[in-house]
Amino acid sequence: MHEVGLIGGTFDRFHDGHYRFIERSLDACTSLEVWITSDSSALSKDPRVLSWEERCQDIRDRLAPKSSERISFGVLDDPYGPAPTHPEAGAIICTPETRSTCDEINSMRFQNHLQPLEVIEVEPLMAWDGEPLSSSRIRNGEIDRTGMPWIPNSVREGKISLTPAVEAELKDPFGQLVPGPEADPSIAMSEVIALIEFERGPVIAIGDVTVHTLQDLGRPADIALVDGLTRREPWEGAEALDPSAYDRVLQCESPAGSLTPSLLEACEHAVSSWMKDGSTYLIEVVGEEDLAPLILHPLAPLGSVVLYGQPGRGVVVRWCSEESKQRCRKLLCGFDSGD
Repeated sequence: MHEVGLIGGTFDRFHDGHYRFIERSLDACTSLEVWITSDSSALSKDPRVLSWEERCQDIRDRLAPKSSERISFGVLDDPYGPAPTHPEAGAIICTPETRSTCDEINSMRFQNHLQPLEVIEVEPLMAWDGEPLSSSRIRNGEIDRTGMPWIPNSVREGKISLTPAVEAELKDPFGQLVPGPEADPSIAMSEVIALIEFERGPVIAIGDVTVHTLQDLGRPADIALVDGLTRREPWEGAEALDPSAYDRVLQCESPAGSLTPSLLEACEHAVSSWMKDGSTYLIEVVGEEDLAPLILHPLAPLGSVVLYGQPGRGVVVRWCSEESKQRCRKLLCGFDSGD
């Protein structure tokens, strides 16, 4: 066993793969120095990365006390950290992806007249789909920190229906209510647009009035869902919606009080396309789109904004987060699958 081991990385959204990586490192070393990428370096690549302090605390919270006592933390400002000149280190632990950096470090140590570090590779943990579990996939909304999907299989297998228990949990607004008069939705929506001005998106709007108001204010949603109804009645303003404000138009079916694979497929396609090249989508739903946020939160990348109208009250704004994904997954599991 080595006296001192070194590891480095961003360690954002500390997940099961990180946990296994550190536990394997502790198996090989008496003490472990964890060098975590600085805020300036990490945020330059993705502004959704948590702060250095939060990332450190996530590790402390997850590890057992005896393991935590063997770990110290440092700020990593470059790809190498202290490894090229560290006199006490005996090992450096990496993934196959970062092996080449470790080889560079050992070349630098040779030039500094230091013994090479033993390079210990730890294979990445795989998520449910056979792809590596990673922080970037978590930030992109694909998986949770254990590598599991946010969308339950029941949604993919067939139509699921709202139950009284789930309906009761949906009574209160799920997000921040921006109040405004129903007669002039532009008042609340103008405040919403100012509130989300610097978000990286996508901005996802559900409901004909919400979508139309954004369009009128010159800020069409990146992903918009409409059904031609308001308060479950045909809305005469639906014909004024401009499909040309979007790159693509999709159609799907989802009867009132239910969610369908058709709706899921359309939402998945729109979100993945936006992630790939910024394409915007109008999704026309035959039926109702009221329950679509329960699918869109699990699908969307962290930091997305979901907007929908609250009749008589204003506009609800909800930022997509791990917490919102967890809540929606739990609610989806409470739907009746009809088995």
